[in-house]
Amino acid sequence: MTDFDVFNGDADGLCALTQLRNAQPRDAQLITGVKRDIKLLDRVEAQPDSRITVLDVSLDKNRAGLDRALTAGAKVFYCDHHFAGDIPQNPNLEALINTAPDVCTSLLVNKYLEGAFLGWAVVGTFGDNLKNSAQVLARPLGLNDAKLQKLEDLGIYINYNGYGSKLDDLHFKPESLYRLISAYADPFDFIDDARDHFETLETGYKQDMAAASALEPEHADSATAVFMLPNEPWARRVSGVYSNDLANAHPDRAHAVVTEKDNGGYLISVRAPLNNKTGADELCMKFPTGGGRKAAAGINDLPANMLASFVDTFSTFYG
Repeated sequence: MTDFDVFNGDADGLCALTQLRNAQPRDAQLITGVKRDIKLLDRVEAQPDSRITVLDVSLDKNRAGLDRALTAGAKVFYCDHHFAGDIPQNPNLEALINTAPDVCTSLLVNKYLEGAFLGWAVVGTFGDNLKNSAQVLARPLGLNDAKLQKLEDLGIYINYNGYGSKLDDLHFKPESLYRLISAYADPFDFIDDARDHFETLETGYKQDMAAASALEPEHADSATAVFMLPNEPWARRVSGVYSNDLANAHPDRAHAVVTEKDNGGYLISVRAPLNNKTGADELCMKFPTGGGRKAAAGINDLPANMLASFVDTFSTFYG
């Protein structure tokens, strides 16, 4: 039997799988990548006896790979919160999908496991910038403010680590970071026992965010703001968490963080206003390589000649 664990390289994907494998240990082949590497089922060579777990990547973007796996006779557990489109009806597919804006994969897995590894669910939910959802989820843990802040920080740092255009941009490859954190049933044990790894993430995050905080917007008004980041590793690493920080600081404003790429195109992170978490996926899907969820979405490779069109569409959409 060949088992596969297929998961997004961000905090939500890593923390969802950490919960699941602490509850249901399995020696599976890990398939992941940088956060924007989402067509992961294309890398699965499914066999009739394969068991495939897919976490935190859009079913719509992985439809061809899912169809191949099901046709091969594999059993698939699919848990996600991104746009899915039509969900195949197949007895070998167990799909747990909820696209509500205040839901993430770690939340869904926590419910599926009846709260067995709640700490990691809280970390993943904070990492996906669902602060209110994470705070509500954490209540049964009875944590003081300082301890809750530690879980929020860890979620942000793990999420930050997933961004970049290639694995060499990251401090830890997502597969390696998953192996480090999943060894612990409790995230506080990871923070305490793996202090060097935690501090590597924390130091990198703070340095990169300091560089980003010096940027001025290319455009800003009461409804929208657009920031341009250079083609540098620090900028690629920070694009997602910086977008989240902007959204948290200006909850009535939509944000687009545009990062230059080697090929002359752009990587774009979009955040809907926190007070109206809708439309980011719809907006980004208007452009090639765009997708995501209602509150947060992106475009992996926007051609340079479409940047002006994107900015105009973004400003009109949320203006």
